[in-house]
Amino acid sequence: MTTRHEVKVRRIYEEPLETDGMRILVDRLWPRGLSKEKAHIDEWCKAIAPSAELRKWYGHAPALFEDFSRRYRRELQEPDPAATLARLRQLAHQGPLTLLTATKEPAISEAAVLCAMIQESLPRPVAGHEPSK
Repeated sequence: MTTRHEVKVRRIYEEPLETDGMRILVDRLWPRGLSKEKAHIDEWCKAIAPSAELRKWYGHAPALFEDFSRRYRRELQEPDPAATLARLRQLAHQGPLTLLTATKEPAISEAAVLCAMIQESLPRPVAGHEPSK
């Protein structure tokens, strides 16, 4: 039986889904207006969030996302973030993983960069064969 490797990005303000698997908050700051009880997270990985300087420089400006992504990937090579990224990759190998962020545009967030990096490390299905569920 093959494990289904799914990694996705969602806003933390959305209701949890049964298909979320492990729910990991990847923002450095706690989401505004959300209690820890209502967050439904399994873990809060502050160590993997972009540095305050990078976050402030980026400001979620869509035109800067490509450059942000490159700079953030460099930051993720530092020891603490690299160790946390390795742990997230390990979790993704075990089952579904949902990276949570409070940003209004998750597709251009650090969670999207992390999701892409984690997916790059997952085994690819063989052409013509669907993974078992």
